[in-house]
Amino acid sequence: MLSEKPHRRYNILTGEWILVSPHRTKRPWQGKEEKLPSFDQPAYHANCYLCPSNIRAGGIKNENYSSTYSFVNDFGALLLENENESFENGLLKGKVEKGICRVICFSPDHSLTLPLMKVSDITDVIRLWKKEYKELGERPEINHVQIFENKGAIMGCSNPHPHGQIWAQSSIPEEINKKSFHLKTHFDKHNRSLLIDYLEQEIKADERIVFSNDHFVVLVPFWAIWPYETMVIPRKHYQHIRQLNTDEEAAFAEAIKVVTTKYDNIFETSFPYSSGIHQRPTDGNEYSEWHFHMCFYPPLLRSATVKKFMVGYELFANPQRDITAEMAAKTLKHLPEIHFTSIE
Repeated sequence: MLSEKPHRRYNILTGEWILVSPHRTKRPWQGKEEKLPSFDQPAYHANCYLCPSNIRAGGIKNENYSSTYSFVNDFGALLLENENESFENGLLKGKVEKGICRVICFSPDHSLTLPLMKVSDITDVIRLWKKEYKELGERPEINHVQIFENKGAIMGCSNPHPHGQIWAQSSIPEEINKKSFHLKTHFDKHNRSLLIDYLEQEIKADERIVFSNDHFVVLVPFWAIWPYETMVIPRKHYQHIRQLNTDEEAAFAEAIKVVTTKYDNIFETSFPYSSGIHQRPTDGNEYSEWHFHMCFYPPLLRSATVKKFMVGYELFANPQRDITAEMAAKTLKHLPEIHFTSIE
């Protein structure tokens, strides 16, 4: 019904609207072209700050790790040692923010990315995420733990070594507050998870499902902003990743590998994205309404070198996209689950 007409879609998690303009896919302009990222990386790079046993920019030597590895970011955006201070002068207000930034190395192999890793090795990454979420979240100064990955130079990642980050802080970020509000509103009214009800509707429609296994569903959200945006949702109502059992860890790893492999297969390139896990804050409140999920926001639009920018109307009004969520899901769903570099 809305596949060819300009229309708006509502994000049930944030309460925000986006503009969809599918007719614009016929326009001739293709956008700025980016340089192609290379798969040609060595397993070990002597000048990489993240490779085992190398000296980081801050002068600290990495462990000679053989699996996953985490450490406090030498140049973190948040610091735990700050004294509590606040500032207020008329309409001007500020407050010191405490926190810890950690780097999560997914593998000692410099040449890998998540789609090129084994499911068992991605499972090790998930277990490290769980460990960090627990240890950081139990600190009295930490009320929210944000796990994320920026992949690719065009997403601001300066080092191709497979890694992500965790920013743990004393305040609860605005995106989490928005989602908490809408998750709680639905839960209070229906005594059910908003994402459980949403999953049921998506599975029934089967228009935006990209991949599923016994424990997780990967889909393009109805309200997706980025061209090939996806969300990984557990079938069970879990507030956070620590609730996953061994089988569910492996299923989560499989979902991550499949969706990132499909990304690389779209344009046969190392597909850039920002991904992050949204889950229950760690301020001690119950948050029964929370249902954790992982989001992938990739910027590539029509080819391996054409990037989607958020500019103009999107900065001053609200987000807009051209290809519909259904078009994106259809493309992703029918791509191979085997990486194109492995297909002879």
